[in-house]
Amino acid sequence: MSRGRRYDEPKLNLKKVFAVILAIIVIIMFIIGIKRILTKDQDTGKIASKTYFTILKDNKYGVMDERGTLIVDPSYAEMIIIPNNKKDVFLCTYDVDYDTGTYKTKALNSKNEEIFTEYEQIEAIQNQDKNNNLWYESNILKIKKEGKYGLIDLTGKELLPAEYDSIIGLEGIENAIKVSKEGKYGIVGISGEIIIKPEYSDISGLGKDNKSGFIIKSDNQKYGILDFSGKQVLEAKYDEITNIYGNDLYVVKINEKQTVVNKDGVEMLNNGYDEIKAIMKNSENGVIYKKANKYGVMKINGDDVTKSTNPTIEATYDELKEAKSGVLIAKKDGKYGIIDLENKTKVEFQYSSITYNEKADIYITENESFNNEILDSEYNVKQKGILLDIDEEKGYIELKQEDEYKYYNFKFEEKQAKDIFTANTLFVSKKDGKYGFVDKDGKVIVDYIYDDVTKQNEYGYSAIKKDGKWGAIDNKGTVVQEPTYNLDDYLKIDFIGRWHLGKDLNMNYYNMSI
Repeated sequence: MSRGRRYDEPKLNLKKVFAVILAIIVIIMFIIGIKRILTKDQDTGKIASKTYFTILKDNKYGVMDERGTLIVDPSYAEMIIIPNNKKDVFLCTYDVDYDTGTYKTKALNSKNEEIFTEYEQIEAIQNQDKNNNLWYESNILKIKKEGKYGLIDLTGKELLPAEYDSIIGLEGIENAIKVSKEGKYGIVGISGEIIIKPEYSDISGLGKDNKSGFIIKSDNQKYGILDFSGKQVLEAKYDEITNIYGNDLYVVKINEKQTVVNKDGVEMLNNGYDEIKAIMKNSENGVIYKKANKYGVMKINGDDVTKSTNPTIEATYDELKEAKSGVLIAKKDGKYGIIDLENKTKVEFQYSSITYNEKADIYITENESFNNEILDSEYNVKQKGILLDIDEEKGYIELKQEDEYKYYNFKFEEKQAKDIFTANTLFVSKKDGKYGFVDKDGKVIVDYIYDDVTKQNEYGYSAIKKDGKWGAIDNKGTVVQEPTYNLDDYLKIDFIGRWHLGKDLNMNYYNMSI
């Protein structure tokens, strides 16, 4: 006898049950996926949301993340190189013998595990600009295997087989790598593609980037030019080729005499100067030349070389540099000013330096007291103060004016920090001669007790100064490092947790010296 029911039990709809289960699984997988994105890429083992920095403590190098958490303990005598600070690939050098020049290398990840162990050596590709600022190619590594060199990416994928005698950065140029094989040089790209086969006695960059072309040296010790595709621009017949060029004009040497030639090799200018220093942005304006250690401007008059000897501007200046077409920054009697091609003074010669920012179309002057004046394109002084930053991407200028931090767009309209740094939680504020921090609504979060501060950096930290010493707060205003450090000799004050940026900006490391 069956038991009676107080109500009818519905039958299960299996399709609906499976659909609900499937939906739950999808949601769970989505959450797990998001978590993995924020923590780890399962395929590569890389921490996707992390940023890594080299640190120095007690003369030993290590690695930390953007929260100041130790990733690699400071235990290496040589600086740890992080080619791309968004990837957990840390290159360590050890067992260095300075007498013989030998050393060992290894790569670590954020778990402190050694990676890429199949290679004899693994190194970043170092480069530097004309001001000797060091940098590294960010997505490729040089490896050594069986005595030869090749390239891999930061996941370990082979880009260029280990069959070259040397691999180095092309000085001052990104994304173009100089390789050699059997005493000949060529160029490869950062994906390992062959751009110029290793067929030349030497090769160097022509301009500021990898698209400008290359100066090649032939077996007979003569120089020519190839473009980025390897097509010949100038035949290899010159004693020397400088990296001064523009408007299909090039500065070369023939019989030890500097000459300007066009892309067909026709001489356009060959007398009236000691040295050519620059080709103007508009070729009709000519060249900047040097004679008797003074600078002037000379026009190029078509194919008739004999007519190209009369200077537009006599060589009377200590320096000349073209800012934009027809406008020159000049130095005379130890001071800088601005002139035009008619040699008319547009800005008086009264500054220690003048630079031109093309993106903002502004001139930045500096006097002997390191104070700046910002001039518009018509040479009007629009703002004064100490220039702290020009951000071309966000389009603002940061100035310190009467001990206050002010922001202006490139039209010189004042902007509020909260409108520029929309992700920030704290903003610098000043009251009664002291600094503190407020939130976006102007509510005081950090009281006005500091002698100086810096704006919140992208990792949420701000530097604070009290009684001549520097420390740091986090994005909530909590003190993470009491003002302890004397950083008077430092060019830039920046903190991540308790770590402050090192004095040598070229080395780009964070230090904890107490």
